[in-house]
Amino acid sequence: MPSPSGPAELLADLAAALVSLRLKWYVFGAQAALIWGRPRLTADVDVTVALDSVGSGELVHTLAQHGFSLRLEASDAFVRQTRVLPLEHLSTGLALDLVLAGPGLEEIFLSRAVPLDVAGVMVPFISPEDLIVTKVLAGRAKDLEDVRGVLAERGDELRLDQILETLGMIEGALGQSDLRPLFEAELARWRTSRR
Repeated sequence: MPSPSGPAELLADLAAALVSLRLKWYVFGAQAALIWGRPRLTADVDVTVALDSVGSGELVHTLAQHGFSLRLEASDAFVRQTRVLPLEHLSTGLALDLVLAGPGLEEIFLSRAVPLDVAGVMVPFISPEDLIVTKVLAGRAKDLEDVRGVLAERGDELRLDQILETLGMIEGALGQSDLRPLFEAELARWRTSRR
């Protein structure tokens, strides 16, 4: 059973491991939605890391020294195909999905990550604007709820032009045109709710 203080403990151990390897990383997903938006239940932590010149084997070894183990046997082929290391933080029982950053969008998100103090440890989080981009891209009902939560809590502080520009870039890369309209509908909904 996961520990109630689990996410902070997991992030402290993860930070120690990734700092020792001098890797860039950020927290995204539900934990970032808790920081930038409204609380919701979650039992896992999602993190993106740029490996640079560190191999996945060295990363797994260092993580093991800091209290993490693979949740399943992740062969090199599995890691190359999914770009995810499914881990468990042994002392808290929490799941950690460690996404290996690829070129392009994740590099942009890494450059815009925001360091925040979590129980005395500096932890980089995806920016609220980029979190919204990821949630609009996912497009599930719970992701759109997260978008609404971030708008409700931080709407006046957000760089809306940056969100629209990033969504436009993704639309161009994917050959689709539904992401900006989806965000604009959520933005209109938020503005209407404030009247």
